[in-house]
Amino acid sequence: MRADPSDVSSASVLTLVRDRADRLRNLMVGLARQSVRPRELVIAWMQPDRAPDLPDPDCPVRHVHVAGEAMPLAAARNRAAEAATGDLLIFLDVDCIPSPTLVGAYGEAAAQIEGLLLGEVLYLPPASETGDAWDDETLARLGQAHPARPPVPPEGLRREEDPGQLWGLSFALPARAWHAAGGMDETYNGYGGEETDLAARLSAGGLPTFWVAQARAYHQHHPVHVPPLQHFDAILANAGRFRRTHGRWCMTYWLGQFHTAGLIAWDADAPAIRVIRRPRPDEIAAALKPNALFS
Repeated sequence: MRADPSDVSSASVLTLVRDRADRLRNLMVGLARQSVRPRELVIAWMQPDRAPDLPDPDCPVRHVHVAGEAMPLAAARNRAAEAATGDLLIFLDVDCIPSPTLVGAYGEAAAQIEGLLLGEVLYLPPASETGDAWDDETLARLGQAHPARPPVPPEGLRREEDPGQLWGLSFALPARAWHAAGGMDETYNGYGGEETDLAARLSAGGLPTFWVAQARAYHQHHPVHVPPLQHFDAILANAGRFRRTHGRWCMTYWLGQFHTAGLIAWDADAPAIRVIRRPRPDEIAAALKPNALFS
């Protein structure tokens, strides 16, 4: 609990929502438990209407609406950032519950250095295994670190030489750095690539990347596709766009999975992707893993 309710940071928390109202409510409850209250919560709705009966996150809430049938992730983040008034932008995926120290840790880090800030995300098991206990002690006990992510420092900051470690679940940066970079490239349509593109541009502009201790979030479980065949077309298009822009591939793990499945001809040195065949509906259905934590 906050010792002083007037202790408010200059950070705006931004999240994107489509058909995730239950997850959003848990995120908002998590914000109400912050040791340092954010300046505001900005919700970018990728759907026509707001969800009803939202809890009080103990901070002002701004709402923006973003149209688009395909998931307009880049556009939604840009509209949220345009609406935000904080000096620090904290992007938190709607599936994430912030630990009580998340806002304060990001804010303290931003006061020390100018950088792209990354926080730890622990993955929760299915709700049937977590029950109704959403206290931080229970979440910390149940949450599992992603096996592909580097460990977060126990305290302070650690420089990260690979800005591609940015994943959209939880990150923060100064608002001026976001706007100087032009935000996210909205020509990335649908799922994949827009975050890595942003990180590459920020790094090229001289903004260093850091891991931040105590900026932990807990990812609420949902079924995942392994590999993400449901996003096959978007991943290929966005990976190709990234390579044309930066001269290298992103999402190589997924491209490798598509290659192994015989769907594409590709390797890390390939100048382009050749589609052998698109995944069949039965293959997409078989890739859905209800109990897998990681994609």
